[in-house]
Amino acid sequence: MKKIISSSLALTLVAALITPAYAGVDVDAAKSLAKKNDCFKCHAVDKTKKGPSYKKVALKYKGKTAEGEAAITKNITTGPKVKLEDGTEENHKIIETKDQAQIKNLVDWILSL
Repeated sequence: MKKIISSSLALTLVAALITPAYAGVDVDAAKSLAKKNDCFKCHAVDKTKKGPSYKKVALKYKGKTAEGEAAITKNITTGPKVKLEDGTEENHKIIETKDQAQIKNLVDWILSL
C-alpha cells in the first residue's frame, strides 16, 4: 500500500511540474482582444506577416519568461518603434485596454505558443 501511495504522490508531483506555465490562459479572450485591436493585421499565430508570428515571438523568449512578458507588455502598452520583418521601423500599435488582467492574458497567450 505504501508503494502505491508513494507512486501516486510521485506521479502527482511530476504532473504538477510539467503543467504548462500558461495553463490559466483564456485563449478565446486573448484572441478576441487581439482581433479587436487589429493585431492580426501585422501578426499571425504561425506565419510571418508585417510583424513576426506569435510563435516566433514565443520562441525568442523561451526560457526567458520575465524578459518576454516585459518586452511584449512594453510594445503593446507604450507603442515604441519596432523593427518590422522587412527592416523598416514604425511605432507599435497600443492596445485599447487599460485592464491589466486582459493585457497579461494576451501576453501569456503569445508566450504560450
